[in-house]
Amino acid sequence: MLSDIEIAQGCRMRHIRDVAAELSIPEDLLDYYGRYKAKVDYKSLKTIGKKGRLVLVTAINPTPAGEGKTTVSIGLADALRRKGRDVCLALREPSLGPVFGLKGGAAGGGYAQLVPMEDINLHFTGDFHAIGAANNLIAALVDNSIQQGNVLGIDPRRVLWKRCLDMNDRQLRFMISGLGGKSNGVPREDGFEITTASQVMAAFCLALDLADLKKRLAGLIVARTYDDGIVTLGDLKGEGAACALLKDAVKPNLVQTLEGTPALVHGGPFANIAHGCNSVIATRTALKLADIVVTEAGFGADLGAEKFIDIKCRLASMMPSAVVLVASVRALKSHGGVAKEDLVIENRNALKKGLANLERHMLNIRDVWHLPVVVALNRFSSDTEEELDDVRTFCGKTGVDVALCEVWEKGGAGGLDLAGKVLDAMEKCDPNARAFTYPDDMSIADKIRTVARRIYHADGVVFSPGVLSKIRKAETEGYGGYPVCMAKTQYSFSDDPKKIGAPDGFKITIRDVKVNAGAGFIIAYAGDIMTMPGLPKVPAAMGIDISDDGVISGLF
Repeated sequence: MLSDIEIAQGCRMRHIRDVAAELSIPEDLLDYYGRYKAKVDYKSLKTIGKKGRLVLVTAINPTPAGEGKTTVSIGLADALRRKGRDVCLALREPSLGPVFGLKGGAAGGGYAQLVPMEDINLHFTGDFHAIGAANNLIAALVDNSIQQGNVLGIDPRRVLWKRCLDMNDRQLRFMISGLGGKSNGVPREDGFEITTASQVMAAFCLALDLADLKKRLAGLIVARTYDDGIVTLGDLKGEGAACALLKDAVKPNLVQTLEGTPALVHGGPFANIAHGCNSVIATRTALKLADIVVTEAGFGADLGAEKFIDIKCRLASMMPSAVVLVASVRALKSHGGVAKEDLVIENRNALKKGLANLERHMLNIRDVWHLPVVVALNRFSSDTEEELDDVRTFCGKTGVDVALCEVWEKGGAGGLDLAGKVLDAMEKCDPNARAFTYPDDMSIADKIRTVARRIYHADGVVFSPGVLSKIRKAETEGYGGYPVCMAKTQYSFSDDPKKIGAPDGFKITIRDVKVNAGAGFIIAYAGDIMTMPGLPKVPAAMGIDISDDGVISGLF
């Protein structure tokens, strides 16, 4: 069996100008990065007047079995194109941290991949490096302001801005910087985040254009003063320089699938600490260029889809016309309590128990957001017909269509049934019925309570000491109208990763809140969320190599 990288390396790619021509993008609006990648001058596309419809791909809560959300997204787009539809993908960029760590890249798998796969997973067009540079410029400006007389009165104990690096490096989580004497800065506690967790990344991915990005950067809260005042990047007069580093990065990246379907791959915020979606600029650009845009949200629908709708769609005035909910028999059995090594064994009792997780997500999509939903049942060779029938029967009783998805093995041909059901669902969508989880004018605390009750099905919310005071302070300082971005484990509806399936009788504990003024949301922390991951005992980097003639191997 060929590996993902061997399949990708065997693909005969179209020149990127031909992919662009399929979307009616003039060649003079392309900045070439070789023959198979290009950045698109999105601001010059105003003459193109299409108004495409959006399909969101989400999933059940992640399990060790894997669900294949990105693979399904790519395969669905290929299948829609096979059906003669004008389609474009809008997906996130991979981070080097997972690529060299444990999780792997974000370019799909099998015969449903983005290409050039190695380039996309390794550096790509340099967007993440530009975002890291902008982030670290801000950090340097903060410390320099303190060093050069501290005219803003920044309290060194309350510097809120961290440096970032697009790599898993636990050694940098907590540190002391500024050692070595007066000329080397003011000693203080410091630390790094991975680039995907940085506030610059979140602001970058929610910006409407370069001007909006500069405004968002100016509002970033970087520190507090001795008298508890806010210090923003605008106070440091650094938003122009930070934005200058991002002038090319804001342009979406155009690539293609193995079958030549156009894909805009741009941005990649953490799905825990941030909203976990590709950039608004890329999604809006795709909606101008294609009749149907397939996009993806991070982790399960309780985190990814909720944030996609309540943050991204709210801020960017868009909404999906259909939602694809990805599941697999293996993953459902995992939610039923089966160990990873036993998932290949038929276990219909565990499967039926795990279906409760699928049902809760289906009902949330249908009853809270009033969106049509189709279940994509990602097929594995170990699945039995009886198990597949159990899923079909269960969903049928709920009134939700199920499509067997075999895009990993067959590419677009394995997603034709799914594509057909998605097209049917889109026709049933009532644009006037679609809804958010909570209204804009609700208090921050009540927004958190509403997400916990309506989406997680929790009995309530417990706020740790001091959190409600921080919420009231944020509202007093003018941030009360922001949506909330829940930071919790992806493995459970609850804040306990061990509570798999569809737990009940639990409360969500909010231990802290933080204003992300650049992105325009309030982060509510339900548990400890790591913003700088570490490498596993055997990192994927140890299996990656390159030959003397430049051919990469071991990259999945």
